[in-house]
Amino acid sequence: MSFAYEAKNELCRVKLPRKCCAVAECYGVLLFCSSFTAREIRIMTGHDGFAALLPRLFRRAFGFGFDSAPGREPRPGARSTLLITAPEKIAAVFRAFGMEPDDTLTLHINLGVLENDCCKASFVRGAFLAGGSMTDPVKRYHLELNTTHASVGRELCALLGELGFEPGLARRGANSVAYFKQNEAIADFLTLTGADVSAMETINARVERGMRNEINRKVNCDTANADKTVAAAQEQLAAIRLLESRRGLDALPEGLQQAALLRIANPEASLADLAALSVPSVSKSCLSHRLKRLLSLARESSEEA
Repeated sequence: MSFAYEAKNELCRVKLPRKCCAVAECYGVLLFCSSFTAREIRIMTGHDGFAALLPRLFRRAFGFGFDSAPGREPRPGARSTLLITAPEKIAAVFRAFGMEPDDTLTLHINLGVLENDCCKASFVRGAFLAGGSMTDPVKRYHLELNTTHASVGRELCALLGELGFEPGLARRGANSVAYFKQNEAIADFLTLTGADVSAMETINARVERGMRNEINRKVNCDTANADKTVAAAQEQLAAIRLLESRRGLDALPEGLQQAALLRIANPEASLADLAALSVPSVSKSCLSHRLKRLLSLARESSEEA
């Protein structure tokens, strides 16, 4: 199962001790569902846990259920459709949100229904269950809430702003999409809605990604340093062979001769390793100076030739 599916599973298990929170969660569901009009309420979902939750949630909020709903054991993976068409039920739902079905041309978020912070969190949870999606944070960071009502999208962003968030807002065809692309914001959003385990997994994904990036940087740095060491050693060996062919190593001063012989015997060793092998021991900077002197003598010898 996907990360988003598991996060919604967790949200479907959140307990609602207060009726006002059940009403607020239904409000979020309806403003982000397939159809919420004076003619019908239609909720379509491919999430089995959400489909099972909705009848209980609506009965808690409004005292009645759906006119049409899937059986108790829907076919796994199949999309479920829950439908209300009875005019009296639809009118009762609209009135619970301070609206009249016949007078509503454009849907808005009535903040009067969401006075308490717990109700605001419940509303956002319902919106995510009905219209939300997210990518696995191991791959990338993206969470969005999708609604067909442009005014609702704008007002959701304002509501999230009151709760301390800064979501982005975009148009995708006829839909309005509020979204987050930052790991911390997504984790905080999941915590707000009640998905604490998913929030922790999101944070862990960021930590693990940071560790992998740090390891990759170190490996790349070590590889680059090793490549530099090998390239420098090859240049030094070429210079030493040139000097050996032109004048012989015995003609070199003792310190340069020792450096040359150490490099020949240890063609891939670093400067630090060569310095440690010197007898008597010398510093890394001293050995570096001697090898640079060998390079200089090789250039001079080439120019003379």
